[in-house]
Amino acid sequence: MTGFRPTTGDRPATTPGPRSGPTPPHAAGAPRTGAAHLLLPLVERVLGTRLPLRLRAWDGSTAGPEGAPAVVLRSPRALRRLLWSPGELGLAQAYITGDLDIDGDLAEGLRTIWGALRARGPHPARLTLADRARAVRTLRRLGALGPRPPAPSSQATLAGARHSKARDRAAISHHYDLSNDFYALLLDETMAYSCGYWTKDEAADGTATGGDTAGGRDTDDGTGGDERADGPGYGPADAQRDKLELICRKLGLGPGSTLLDIGCGWGSLTLYAAETHGARVTAVTLAAEQARYVGEQVTARGLQHLVEVRHTDYRDIAPGSYDAVSTVEMGEHVGDAEYPGFTATLHRMLRPGGRVLVQQMSRGAVAPGGGAFIESYIAPDMHMRPLGDTVSLLEGAGLEVRHVEAMREHYTRTIRAWHRTLEERLPAFVALVGEETTRVWRLYLVGSALAFEERRMGVDQILAVRPPERGPGDLPPRPGEWYGALAYGEGGTR
Repeated sequence: MTGFRPTTGDRPATTPGPRSGPTPPHAAGAPRTGAAHLLLPLVERVLGTRLPLRLRAWDGSTAGPEGAPAVVLRSPRALRRLLWSPGELGLAQAYITGDLDIDGDLAEGLRTIWGALRARGPHPARLTLADRARAVRTLRRLGALGPRPPAPSSQATLAGARHSKARDRAAISHHYDLSNDFYALLLDETMAYSCGYWTKDEAADGTATGGDTAGGRDTDDGTGGDERADGPGYGPADAQRDKLELICRKLGLGPGSTLLDIGCGWGSLTLYAAETHGARVTAVTLAAEQARYVGEQVTARGLQHLVEVRHTDYRDIAPGSYDAVSTVEMGEHVGDAEYPGFTATLHRMLRPGGRVLVQQMSRGAVAPGGGAFIESYIAPDMHMRPLGDTVSLLEGAGLEVRHVEAMREHYTRTIRAWHRTLEERLPAFVALVGEETTRVWRLYLVGSALAFEERRMGVDQILAVRPPERGPGDLPPRPGEWYGALAYGEGGTR
């Protein structure tokens, strides 16, 4: 999954001027000296723009525009974290530990904060020596000066060379080995932890309402709608099954086809390809909890004759001659320097004429790891790149890219469905993993959904072929055939 660091524009920084409008009621009385009143002008001077948020401090004081989302500072420690780690990481640490909160809708609060940062431009205001002296006096008065607060216990601590096999194993374990119980609580029954493919809209009562997106005609506006995981209508599990069916069709799987599923997760594609299409699947994962779960599912479903599960690094897979290779949102963990070797592995694993499907997130040159929060708490060492760069790397490995499908709006809906589940089952999550980790995931899901909504991130399915030694190959010339009557979007039976 996803990072959400904001991007900034090119507008120059501005210095806040005097506030206009009617005189506030407090002006006639004694000057307000609460923490929020002292802090607001300091924050606006540092940012170089007006703060479109209301501040509420630990002493009960409030300041800022009425009706705006309120940032709640529960302790001077929130300021201290920002002094030691300015920017995204300090804000995230303060939120994770509960030193800082958003009163009301977290998504709207984050949207307002990032909008202000973009309006400010890429460069903060320049502070004079007098500004700095006033800031120090104010912060001392507020009790914000002091030693660095300890990092939250949920922060990743990795050792060793970046993208060595040992460090990659530790990075994957940090996120995916949280526990199978945690992901079973968060995900639907498919246990698919990747972007779904929504072929129906939903009404408020959970019933399907049409709005077919088959063939790439996506009618979702990216706002998420009111999808529900329960009820008789179309929901997140159906969107995941439609995604799995679409992948199997693009790969041309059928009885006896051989599939290598690199980064198989909790086995959603592996199990679906074997059960529904009769494919013989080799499932590979670096996460121990995932390997255990998939192995248990294979046994429970009687698929031992079709599925082999390997707990190993993709670099340790022996060369093969598979009909198809899939890698669903795993390439983000490979690393920038290592990606050419990864694409060479995809080519090496295929027979001539074989197909590979890469479903992968993309973003621009800013924060390719997703930003300080994602890199520290969610997916350390992750690296994303623009879609065109990934296509070029696949072609550089000798693969022919035949089809690309953008699915950004689908991920907004998918992540918001996960977030709804988190909020609906909040006591269970807190009991399972604790308050701090639950707040990490709330921030992660809300921020990631915004990143896709605001086009700061994308996700795409890329279908490529290892060219046959001779002849045109067997890829259908009309990709529209893949989308006909995706079963779960047409009534849920196959």
